[in-house]
Amino acid sequence: MGQCLELANAAPATDDVPVGAVVLSADGVVLGAGHNTRERDSDPSGHAELNALRAAAKAMGAWRLDGCTLVVTLEPCVMCAGAISQSRIATVIFGAWDKKAGGAGSVFDVLREPRLNHWVEIQPGVRSDECGALLKAFFAEHRH
Repeated sequence: MGQCLELANAAPATDDVPVGAVVLSADGVVLGAGHNTRERDSDPSGHAELNALRAAAKAMGAWRLDGCTLVVTLEPCVMCAGAISQSRIATVIFGAWDKKAGGAGSVFDVLREPRLNHWVEIQPGVRSDECGALLKAFFAEHRH
């Protein structure tokens, strides 16, 4: 989560919401990393999780990320949760809950939806105070 927080801190330089993510292999090697880039790239899919998933898939040479773990500072949204499920990630570890748009248990629960063919283990609340404080500070400064 420490590396995710570092990545999140890079996002506000381009007015992006400070979210950072990494994908780890089953043996703990970082395969991909990213932060939000929606504002920088004018790309609605420029979420930290998707950027990290793309980098990990490229590093693996495959879209299936079986056995991998995604770590992210904020609960994934529905779009990201769908991509996480499609990539066959085994576990998602996240910091702060997103009670407005979360897709991993707070608003929706895409990652554990029984009608889908892949379910993801989640471990919420890791360093949640730090992750939440980073987001609160950003929005206090950028959304008056």
